[in-house]
Amino acid sequence: MSDVYGASGSAVPDGSGTGGGAEASGATAGRHVRVVLVDDHRMFRTGVQAEIGQTERTGVEVVGEAADVDQAVSVITASRPEVVLLDVHLPGGGGVEVLRRCAALMGDPEQPVRFLALSVSDAAEDVIGVIRGGARGYVTKTITGSDLVDSIFRVQEGDAVFSPRLAGFVLDAFASTDAPPVDEDLDRLTQREREVLRLIARGYAYKEIAKQLYISVKTVESHVSAVLRKLQLSNRHELTRWATARRLV
Repeated sequence: MSDVYGASGSAVPDGSGTGGGAEASGATAGRHVRVVLVDDHRMFRTGVQAEIGQTERTGVEVVGEAADVDQAVSVITASRPEVVLLDVHLPGGGGVEVLRRCAALMGDPEQPVRFLALSVSDAAEDVIGVIRGGARGYVTKTITGSDLVDSIFRVQEGDAVFSPRLAGFVLDAFASTDAPPVDEDLDRLTQREREVLRLIARGYAYKEIAKQLYISVKTVESHVSAVLRKLQLSNRHELTRWATARRLV
C-alpha cells in the first residue's frame, strides 16, 4: 500500500483521483470529526488535507492548521476540534509543549480535545514522551490515508491507537516501575539532532535524510557536525556504533 508520501517524499494524496485511499474503507459512513493539523512542513499539511479533508468522502473536516507551538495552541483553543494530528518536533518546544498547554482542553469532561501524534520519528523516547503528555496515540507518516482516517475516528471515540511496532515501546515503558536512566550524552542533543543521528545510524545518505526531514543537505551536514562535536566522535561509523550500543537505531 502507498503511504501519505509520494515517490518524491513530499506529501501527496494516496490514491488521488482513483477512488482509493480513505474512500476505499467505507468505514466513515455517517460519521463526522473536526480535526486540526499541526506540522511545521506546509507541503505535508497540504498533502494530508488533500487526502483526508474531503469531508463528504471521509467524514473528516479540517478546521485549522498550525506550524509551531504558539499557532497550535491558539488554533486549537479557538476551534476546539475533536482530534488534533500533532507532529512531535515543532518550533517553540515540540508536541509535548502543545500537550502541556492544552491540558485543560484534554481534560474537559464534556468536549475533550484528543491528540493523535503523526510523526516521521519512530524513536521510543518520542513515543513515550507524547503519550505521557496525554496523546491518545502515535502513528508514523508512512501510514496510509485510509488507516489515518480510521485512526482519527478511533481516537475520537476514546481508543488508543499506535503503529504496530510502537505499541511495544509504550507497554514496556508503563509496565516498568523504574524510571529510565538519564543518558547525559543523548540529552546534549536537540530533537532534530537526534532524528539526524538515528537516520545516519540506519545508513541513510545525506540527500535521503534531507528529503525525509524536509531540510537541505547543508542543514543535515550542520546537524551531523554538531552531533559529532557534542558526542566527541570522529566520523559517522563511530556515530553508528554509538547509536547501536544505545539501541537508538
